[in-house]
Amino acid sequence: MTATLPRSPRKPKGGGRERREEILAAALRLFGELGLHGVSTRQIAQAVGISQATLYAYFPSKDDIAAELHARAFRDLEARYAGFPLTPTDVPSIAAALRIYVDFGLDNPDAYRVAFMLEGPLGRLSSPCEPDLSKPGKRAFDIMRKLVIDLHAAGLSRTDDPERLAQSLWAGVHGLVALLIARPGFPWVDREALVSSHTRMLAQAALSAR
Repeated sequence: MTATLPRSPRKPKGGGRERREEILAAALRLFGELGLHGVSTRQIAQAVGISQATLYAYFPSKDDIAAELHARAFRDLEARYAGFPLTPTDVPSIAAALRIYVDFGLDNPDAYRVAFMLEGPLGRLSSPCEPDLSKPGKRAFDIMRKLVIDLHAAGLSRTDDPERLAQSLWAGVHGLVALLIARPGFPWVDREALVSSHTRMLAQAALSAR
């Protein structure tokens, strides 16, 4: 049974780029509230105040809407890292780089769900023979990979496998973000203290013992 959603007033024709952004914003909100598979294009159109046929003039399917939101989320994450001096030398600098990722997810929970927490075909966005990561996602992960490669090149990495360490760090920050988003009712300790200690713990684990 599909959820009954409030219908927005019918919008006038036209809109172009603005209308496209309205569709994406409504879809992102609905995906966050009801889950990707609990939302239809009809519901998205109703939320925007347009007909389903008008929505299809901008996006052929719900998959196309999700794919655009997916790519945007990763681009936003990349933008947060732009200009950040990814030259890790100590625990504070590594923790700061990890904190950018965590803050992105917690500041944009709906976008984070679409980018990192989809299940099924829309969550793969790649062929069965290729890594389970879209091109925008790969570019975002490459930021983490470069951080670890630089750490390894400076002789500061705890492991001799930078790829494994990069994936472990990513899993560590993703796990925290995903849990905080998916389980808001859990009796978490102070969020700021939890995020700070978690990123610092991961940074300490990445550095070689000296």
